[in-house]
Amino acid sequence: MARPSKYSAEFRSDAVALWRASAGRRTFKEVAADLNVNPETLRGWVRAADAETAAGAGRNFEGVQAELVRLRAENVRLAKAEKGVAAGAGDPAPGGPVFCAGDEVNARRWDFISANASDFGVQRLCRIIGASRSGYYRWMAAAPGREARRAEDEALAAEIKEIHAAHREAYGARRIHAELRAGGRRVNRKRVARLMRERHVVGRHLRRRKRTTIPDRTAPPVPDLIARDFTAGRLNERWCGDITYLQVGSAWLFLACVIDIRSRRVVGWSMATHMRAELVIDALQAAVGARGGDVTGVVFHADRGSQYTSAAFARVCDHHGVRRSMGRVGSSYDNALAESLWQSLKREAGRQFPTMDRARMEVFRWLTYYNARRRHSSIGYLTPLEFERRHHSPAKLSLAA
Repeated sequence: MARPSKYSAEFRSDAVALWRASAGRRTFKEVAADLNVNPETLRGWVRAADAETAAGAGRNFEGVQAELVRLRAENVRLAKAEKGVAAGAGDPAPGGPVFCAGDEVNARRWDFISANASDFGVQRLCRIIGASRSGYYRWMAAAPGREARRAEDEALAAEIKEIHAAHREAYGARRIHAELRAGGRRVNRKRVARLMRERHVVGRHLRRRKRTTIPDRTAPPVPDLIARDFTAGRLNERWCGDITYLQVGSAWLFLACVIDIRSRRVVGWSMATHMRAELVIDALQAAVGARGGDVTGVVFHADRGSQYTSAAFARVCDHHGVRRSMGRVGSSYDNALAESLWQSLKREAGRQFPTMDRARMEVFRWLTYYNARRRHSSIGYLTPLEFERRHHSPAKLSLAA
């Protein structure tokens, strides 16, 4: 009899969907690295899924017609647009060859003198503008160094934009700086921030959220074993979890997660269209499977929502030897680590989606990206998986979802 898989059917299905969504742009090895599974394991899942859908399976053209309509409308709009119709389009461009009022107070005056010196002479132009000839010649002497710095800035800016795009335009200056340093690029963080500011490259920011925790005031009391101390000395010492929601058309997709406080890794999660106790139970079961099945003594911290205070969830925790911990009612700071995860998710992956399939795919893609490639400030700007590999014996780690 075959040994049961430690990966849930939900995880395997989403992993296959993630591979298919890459549409050949990424190899099995690259996708499997984000999932932290063996490439052959992923290949086997894809083959099994293909075999199940071979009869009558076809490409999913969901959203293609809507996208085609949008592109046609955009083409019509662009065809009607003309160059220079924007307000102020008739004005000389800043930094152009025409010397405008106000240019005399910035470095463009030297460019103007240089461009017209052959026609009017440096002395006359400096007298008219009120500039110093010695200052102009010093500026000319420094031109090679200035050009070299400009070229270096352009090269660095290109790297910054590439990193920004690779991380879904979510990274700010600190994380981009950490990514550059990890790649061997020695650069000052203020310089990174300046180049991003000059080129309008910004990370994503989250808008106001709304509270969704519904406490069960009749549930037996559970102590707070964390007391806002979101640190741990080893893996599987302290976990925390929570539920959030994402809008899908006029419906909702709910997501529950389990985070290892030591590494900040999301070791288990589950998605459903309901907020029943099964949602948080499935997430906990996924985390237990990801950690090899033996998690006796781990503290699991959550809020006092009815799902976490339910008798069904308590039975599952008792079965696995998990010690429950809960913060106070209505205090987001008592579960700040999970709240921070949700902020990052909604800022970087989005809050609204057109279909359930699209929502599941984007959330699954972001969670695997978060574990494998997203740098976390609280663990020295390492990724959670990289932190675990560096600070803990590989022999003690299982291949986690």
